[in-house]
Amino acid sequence: MTQQHPWTRYVALGDSFTEGIGDPEAASPGGFRGWADRVAEVLSDGADDFAYANLAIRGRLLQQILDEQVEPTLELKPNLISISAGGNDIIRPGTDPDEIAAKLESGIERLSATGATIVMFNGPDIGATPVLGRVRGKVAIYNENVRAIALRHDAVIADMWALRELKDPRMWAQDRLHFSPIGHHTIARMVLQALNVDNDLEPYSPEPLPKVSWRRARVEDIGWAREHFVPWVVRRIRHQSSGDNVTAKRPEPGSAR
Repeated sequence: MTQQHPWTRYVALGDSFTEGIGDPEAASPGGFRGWADRVAEVLSDGADDFAYANLAIRGRLLQQILDEQVEPTLELKPNLISISAGGNDIIRPGTDPDEIAAKLESGIERLSATGATIVMFNGPDIGATPVLGRVRGKVAIYNENVRAIALRHDAVIADMWALRELKDPRMWAQDRLHFSPIGHHTIARMVLQALNVDNDLEPYSPEPLPKVSWRRARVEDIGWAREHFVPWVVRRIRHQSSGDNVTAKRPEPGSAR
């Protein structure tokens, strides 16, 4: 049973993570559910006047999120806002986590001026993941900046780095870039905990993973690179985005279910 909470209108900003990529659900707007939808569903329980909008679009860089989503969010007048942004910038070569964080804070300043509760996300610990593990240090620096920004603006931190369950490969989708339904469910529980909202979402209790031989693991890595990583790199080279011609799945506040 969800406890009573003070929020009546929730708007989620961000990229593919908040859009819910990796958590396909045919009945959900846009065909994906995700952690934000799951959080909104819990918050809407027993609250007839609760409304939810999700403006996140896959592939968006931080500046695009600020340019395209902040103003519409302000117009919707929410009293709960979540923003996860900067991850697509961090994994790009040559980017500076301090500069990205400074840009993020400009958006947080505008959002926090509304008096709404702001939920900010740091990045998960990707040290054990192939390819992305190389930018673990940049993620850690960005995370410390995000914490400092949250302190300055009295925002709530949804602590992805501390969520050690995300080290389980079953938390990740086949592309190893997005979270699986189990991952999104686990993150939703963490966000609700950060908001101090009791809920009935069950914790994930996985069976031990079977051992995989070195040869089998390398074959899987090669298959993953060919199917998912190389196309991602090609899109970067061509300045294309998975979010080209995609619009927000929930642009107007409405029922979370």
